[in-house]
Amino acid sequence: MLEKLMNIDRRIIFIAIALSVIIPTLLPVNLPITGSEPTQKLYDYIDALPPGSTIMLAFDYGPSSLAEPAPMAEAVMKHCFDKGVRIIGVTLIVDAVTLADKLMQKVSEEKGAVYGKDYVLLGFRPGVTQVILGMGTEIAGVFESDYTGKPLSEIPMMANITNYDQIDLLLDLSAGSTVEIWITYANVKYGLQIAAGVTGVIVSQMYPYLQTGQLVGLMPGFLGAAEYEKLINAPAKGTEGINTESFAHLLIVGLVIMSNIAFFVHQRQSVGASSRSQREE
Repeated sequence: MLEKLMNIDRRIIFIAIALSVIIPTLLPVNLPITGSEPTQKLYDYIDALPPGSTIMLAFDYGPSSLAEPAPMAEAVMKHCFDKGVRIIGVTLIVDAVTLADKLMQKVSEEKGAVYGKDYVLLGFRPGVTQVILGMGTEIAGVFESDYTGKPLSEIPMMANITNYDQIDLLLDLSAGSTVEIWITYANVKYGLQIAAGVTGVIVSQMYPYLQTGQLVGLMPGFLGAAEYEKLINAPAKGTEGINTESFAHLLIVGLVIMSNIAFFVHQRQSVGASSRSQREE
């Protein structure tokens, strides 16, 4: 048995991993979710905003990484529409525009939100630093029209929004280094309040900004999405993702433990057999 564990066919491991992903996806298996302080802070901040407030969502992720940020965006948009908080969508990533458009349309249809009144998608403009700094002076100076080409002057919700002074929060949904850029040029220079929702691989570099207060809240990967979904009582892709991820991690940890036990037992038996052989000689 030890020999089999030491030399297990990798195809068996691949099959086990596949099953650990497929089974939680197909069956209603929900692990308990406890909220973390960074996600709770973001929820509390948005929940305290009065109706008619405006937040800006930065969809700074591409197709290859949308699995984690998209559920975060969906959960926050549901919360905002329920609260009567308006949303301005922007992106610093050129291939994120259609992703943002599709997601905003989906959530708005579900919540009955009206384009131009409850939300708007400005889209993408080249020049990351110039875009962020330019909106601090005048949003219309950077985005003269929305994603569809409609002038901002013809969009009702943009009538009294000039720059960051009328934005209550910017939430950057990121898979890269854009959070730091928003902090440097929007928070430090203009005092814009910033929160983040990031993929799991970069979440550790966000915590120093939480400690300094430069981030008012943080959603860490699938966990953050699942936590926010729990707070708004609307489980969706984030909850599904963290369940699947948890089962896969449990399987990997189990395999590591079993392999190490087999290795040390086998090593001990080998040493014992060698000692007996020497005594017999």
